[in-house]
Amino acid sequence: MTYDGLGRVVMVIPTFNESLNIEWIVSRLREAQPGVDVMIVDDNSPDGTGKLADKLAEADPQITVVHRTEKAGLGAAYLHGFRVALDLGFDVIGEMDADGSHQPEQLHRLLDALEDADLVIGSRWIPGGSVVNWPRSREFLSRGGNLYVRMLLGVKIKDATAGFRVFRRSTLEAIDIDTVESTGYVFQTDMAWRTLQTGGTVVEVPIEFIERERGDSKMSGSVASESLKRITRWGLHERWARIKRTFRRR
Repeated sequence: MTYDGLGRVVMVIPTFNESLNIEWIVSRLREAQPGVDVMIVDDNSPDGTGKLADKLAEADPQITVVHRTEKAGLGAAYLHGFRVALDLGFDVIGEMDADGSHQPEQLHRLLDALEDADLVIGSRWIPGGSVVNWPRSREFLSRGGNLYVRMLLGVKIKDATAGFRVFRRSTLEAIDIDTVESTGYVFQTDMAWRTLQTGGTVVEVPIEFIERERGDSKMSGSVASESLKRITRWGLHERWARIKRTFRRR
């Protein structure tokens, strides 16, 4: 099926031990957007998430399940799903979490905005955006991390680390996703950065982000540290490239 003028749309949902959430979030997505397909990418969850996903796919032809043999990081799971979606001919490829933090009922905001963009991000940190059930420390970390991204990389994106987003097929093809090496949560910033580097337009729309109520969060101190280190390397490389370009003009 298709979504108003955008062609075939699929939302990629990576899972690892999401047995408490997968049926719930997929049913909400299918109800909110009947014209949108779903692709579940399961990293060999020991809690049976993959088997539950297979049952959903058996009952609904608009649900596809991709089984991976190991847990290799969020970015790796998304990239795998993106490649499969491109091979299947989808025109718009999106991403969202399985834990309910990204509300399917707000997906229309992202899809509608894609008319004038190459990548649309559901943002917590623009006017109208918000978070629910977050401690101050978590909000400070997210806001601070995104400020750091803007300052170091010289971008205007308010929520480059957000994981609720939709890409045009042409955007992923221009990025050349086979060259993307990010595996952790830095993957989100990496993809937004690459979209801008290829001349793409990134638009943010406000969403309400709700902290998961069931299951365990995959965020940790090591994940945040890995993201910070990689972003710092990108930023220093970009600054040095700008300096060299300036001297060449003289």
